[in-house]
Amino acid sequence: MSDTALSKPLLARLNWYWIFQLAGWNGAALLSLASLSRAPLSAAIIGVSWCGAATGLLLSMAWRRALRRRGWIEGRFAWQRIVPCLLLIALVQSLLAGASYVLLQPFGPVTSWLWLPSAMVSWFGIFLLWTIVYAMIIALRRASRLEAETLRLQVLAKDAELRALQAQVNPHFFFNSLNSVRALVFEDRQAAADTLDRLAALMRHALSAGRHDTVPLADEMGAVRAYLDIEAIRFEERLAMRIALAPGLDTVRIPPMSLQTLVENAVRHGIEQQLDGGTIVLTAQAAAGGVRITVANSGVLRTSSASTGLGLANARQRLQLALGPAASLSLSEHDGWVRAELFLPEAP
Repeated sequence: MSDTALSKPLLARLNWYWIFQLAGWNGAALLSLASLSRAPLSAAIIGVSWCGAATGLLLSMAWRRALRRRGWIEGRFAWQRIVPCLLLIALVQSLLAGASYVLLQPFGPVTSWLWLPSAMVSWFGIFLLWTIVYAMIIALRRASRLEAETLRLQVLAKDAELRALQAQVNPHFFFNSLNSVRALVFEDRQAAADTLDRLAALMRHALSAGRHDTVPLADEMGAVRAYLDIEAIRFEERLAMRIALAPGLDTVRIPPMSLQTLVENAVRHGIEQQLDGGTIVLTAQAAAGGVRITVANSGVLRTSSASTGLGLANARQRLQLALGPAASLSLSEHDGWVRAELFLPEAP
């Protein structure tokens, strides 16, 4: 048995067709045996009961092949073709069952054919029920396969959407970082060189992170610190920062560049807009059901900024695509501080 087959659950590895076939026809044999209980139990009575089940099993197998080959239960039932075939199958089965009575003679020699119509009605009902149950199983299996394929396509679509949104965010980040380097080149060569080193590290992180839906929080924080170091050189005393991360959160998964987007928005639309600059406070701590990360900056919420809204909308969408609908991103203003709160749910 292949490794792929062994990796499937036990219920998925079972051959349910044969399980139902053997269980159904043995059940039919037992019912036949019960209906013949007016006579003392004998080998002949047992024989005719299981002979009928055996011929019914063989005929149902042939009928199954015919149904699959002709597609009579694909979509709508082809009743005008199925019913005549079932009548023929009922006749053949009745004759085969009758032959077992002739050979085994559980009640003595067979001298009349008056039993044939009632036998045909009984076998027609049995094979009709068999056909309906088989069609229902095929329909359920087809629906399950369609559902699995739909789910697979949805996953692929979500992955493509996530990659597209991620590609939309990263160039925006690099553009702003390069502007910072450009401003430093003519003022302090060493600072410019240090900034280029940090930018190179950021680019390596971004290029590596672009191949993954999520990255460890420790890696993302490394990119955030590099970005803030670049901005601290540009803003000098106008930018103050405080970072407080609770221990044990380094391995928490987060969409790449999502936290950096929040910090970038805090700098560009908070600190940069104030003549005296301001402070950025970044905290991360465990919360009920996950981890809560807060990026706060002194200032006011500028709701008129279209770029801020686009960046936050992209970050929120990327977050939910990568971590599920339980993940959230909110933006609020209170007591002279603008707070972006990121909630990362625990992995299921």
